[in-house]
Amino acid sequence: MKNIIIIAISILFASCAGSIATTEKEYHINKTVALKSEWKSNPKEWRLENDTLTGSGGPMHWAVIESKKKLPKNYEIDFKVNITRESLFEVMLNIDKENYIRTYLYNIDQNIVIGKGVYKKGSDEYEKRGGPTLFKKPMKLENNQWYAVKIRVANNQLFFSVNNETFLECSIEKSKLSQQGKLGFLTNGEAKITDLKIQKLKD
Repeated sequence: MKNIIIIAISILFASCAGSIATTEKEYHINKTVALKSEWKSNPKEWRLENDTLTGSGGPMHWAVIESKKKLPKNYEIDFKVNITRESLFEVMLNIDKENYIRTYLYNIDQNIVIGKGVYKKGSDEYEKRGGPTLFKKPMKLENNQWYAVKIRVANNQLFFSVNNETFLECSIEKSKLSQQGKLGFLTNGEAKITDLKIQKLKD
């Protein structure tokens, strides 16, 4: 029965015109989803257990997981994250080849940040990952605390909030950021993600 459910979910998402979510169907990550069929990652770095996605990297080698399908043009992402080790957790938005939008929580600077990102797969060289900060807002961030993250992209505007109390917003077009692409997550330590929901918004 479990195998039948997994196959059915895979067929459902395969029919969604290459998009990770549609207006008819939200995407939720849970134990019934075959992680390999929907995401590209190193199984030693990312694992799904009891509806919680855990990434394990290090300061010299960031752990990255990337969706196989594109995000819709307009979308909303909600989830909870807990940085249990080290300092950086990043949502990689609109991944297009090596470019993406950085939306992240950074314990060392005590900020949430929007930036322009680059990630060259297979390389741990400093200048071939990360990128410049464009906007930031101070926020007290601690390890072993759960944070509720909401990201909304609509009509080329990016809205990023944490715990519904600290907000950042920018124009994707004016900031010359990647306008469409895939979704990813990145950590330089250990981060846990739960209650992930991706929804397509009406164009």
